[in-house]
Amino acid sequence: MTETSGTYEVIVIGGGAAGLSAALVLGRARRRTLVIDAGEPRNAPAAHMQGYLTRDGMPPAEFLALGRKELARYGVELVQDRAVDVTADFTVTLASGRTVQARRLVIATGLKDELPPVPGVAERFGRDVLHCPYCHGWEVRDQAFGVLATAPPSVHQALMVSQWSKDVTLFLHEVAETDLSADDLRRLATAGVEVVPGAVAELVIENDRLTGVRLVDGTVQAREVLFVAPRAVPQTGLLEQLGAELTETPFGSYPVVDPTGLTSVPGVWAVGNAMGFSEQVVNAAAGGYRAGASINGELLFTDLDATP
Repeated sequence: MTETSGTYEVIVIGGGAAGLSAALVLGRARRRTLVIDAGEPRNAPAAHMQGYLTRDGMPPAEFLALGRKELARYGVELVQDRAVDVTADFTVTLASGRTVQARRLVIATGLKDELPPVPGVAERFGRDVLHCPYCHGWEVRDQAFGVLATAPPSVHQALMVSQWSKDVTLFLHEVAETDLSADDLRRLATAGVEVVPGAVAELVIENDRLTGVRLVDGTVQAREVLFVAPRAVPQTGLLEQLGAELTETPFGSYPVVDPTGLTSVPGVWAVGNAMGFSEQVVNAAAGGYRAGASINGELLFTDLDATP
């Protein structure tokens, strides 16, 4: 990684698909750009990423390594560090103690997945404990699925994953049967989803594979895959320091942004999972591209209009 100091036209905080994509556009536009990356991508537990045209099945770490290599062609600087503080004049303090400053900021700090505290879930997450059928459904198709219900919307998840397997069991876990509507029950029955009441005690792992789900009453339901709904924890600390307006959603608090990712704070853009829960890798990269192009244009006309 490149050592950095001084002032940049743009600092990108976060080195996932969104941040790297924004930096690529800016580098190609000949903007002096710095990417600060803590090296903690959300999809690190996954062996492969899916649904990205021409990159379907690529390991996430390989994808990011290729992105960083591409940025080097255009003089974009990268530093592996963590941004811990930012001020109104866009001075960024890093965990290492260094400070850097920019004319514009891109916040691409993503979100963290807070998993249900069921023994075995965290250990198997990204392998046979999954959260997104679009990301992993094809690879586990036709296996015995379980869905761990931690809120009524888990019914939607169970119905959705039934597209990839006809053997689906919804474990109500933290959801009472009375929380299910008549429409929920009808749809579950139509989709052939078995509904099992009672809390889940732990996952059963044998020979490094998920083989079942043990309920608190001791019974074990044989399952090969378990879908869960992690609680999304947006990493909005820097945006809050800058005074960005946030809005509450069922998936956490996210910044209010325009179509390019511009927040309520002039000069600050948010991209990827830093601005929304459902940004897949391909969406995040596209959002980063839009933000990068928007920033370049905004800087161009700011400078032109400042010229006497």
